[in-house]
Order: sequence, then C-alpha cells, then structure tokens
Amino acid sequence: MKNPLDLQIRRESSTLRQQVADKLRSAILEGSLEPGTKLIERDLCEMLGVSRTVLREALQSLGAEGLITNVPHKGPTVATITRKEAQDIYNVRAALEALAGKDFALNATEEQIRSLRAALDRLESASQRGSTHELLEIKNQFYATLLEGCGNAVVAQMLTLLNNRITLLRRMSLSRPGRSKETLAELKEIVNAIEQRNGDRAYELCAAHVAKAAQVALSSMGDEA
Repeated sequence: MKNPLDLQIRRESSTLRQQVADKLRSAILEGSLEPGTKLIERDLCEMLGVSRTVLREALQSLGAEGLITNVPHKGPTVATITRKEAQDIYNVRAALEALAGKDFALNATEEQIRSLRAALDRLESASQRGSTHELLEIKNQFYATLLEGCGNAVVAQMLTLLNNRITLLRRMSLSRPGRSKETLAELKEIVNAIEQRNGDRAYELCAAHVAKAAQVALSSMGDEA
C-alpha cells in the first residue's frame, strides 16, 4: 500500500533521527499532518520504517520546536497554535523583523540586496502560479537572505527558532483570497526601501507587513482561547 504522506526513510547520510524529524516537520508545515492530529507511534514506525526509539527521539526534537505537544493520556499530537500564542508570536516577529529590515538596509552588501530582489522576483512568479507551498518555500528563502544580511546574529537566531510556527501562521494568512497579492506589494515596498538604504522606512514597512499578516491570520482564528 502506498504511503499517502511519503514518509518512507532512505537510510543515508544524516542520522535516522534527523531524517524522521525532517519528514514529520515537512508533513506538519505542508499541512499533511493537521493541528490536533494524534500521532500513533506504532503506525508512524511502520510508515517510516524505523524503531520506536528513533521515532521518539525525533518527536522530542519536534516538541522542542513547538510543532508537537504531549497531551496527558493521549500521547504526542500535532500542536495547535491558540489565538493568544499566535498574537504573541506576531508581536515578537514584528519587533524582530522590523529590526532585521532596518539593519539589512544599513549593513547588507550590494550582492545580498540583489539576492533579496531576486527572491522577490521568484516570489512574484510563484504568486502567478498560485501554489501556496511554493510561495511558502520562496518566502522562507527571502527571509533567510534578509537574516543573513542584517548583521544581527541574535535577531537571526531568534527568528529562526520561531520560523516553523511562523510558517504555520503564514500558511493560514496566505490562504485568504487576495492575500498573496497584498503580500507581494508589501514586500516590494520593503525591498525598494532597502535598495535606497532607507533603514527607518524599511523598519516601518516590515512592522506594517507583519501587522497586516497578523490581522488576516487572527481574524480566521475567531475568538478561540
């Protein structure tokens, strides 16, 4: 029987634990494993072709990333981000991303700025194709470039730690009709400010971009706790 999640592990290069963690992380971030899904160890071991020990080590790693929670009397479950947690994440993201945008405008090399523009161009092409998965991948590339060139290792480290949960929320906001077009316009303004080396403008635009994304995602979550 074909595995619908394509989780079968190829035993090469990286450790089995890392491969398992990577497979499960991708399934969660892509939406194949939805929030609240109970993870049955026996079934996962069979699908992945690994021992329960390896699986548990991988689940522990994903738990540290905030993607999996251990529910009493239920076991490991794909984490659900509450409205309060989402708001907290967006507040932290807005502060850090605004600083990253400003620092990038002031510190990035010309080559890094060209790389950011190139990522934006790829994002525009992907937006026309309408693939949310592709948009998320390229948006991660865009932000990886931003963090690399901002010159602030602490900001980069903190945003990297939040990245998986940010990706889950980003999927939620991009699912709203028309949001990908708005996102593209907002990022174009940011890149324009960066190319002009206008740090203060980049700071304001980055904060506004995150605030808009928060508004869209939180409105879809309703009034849940």
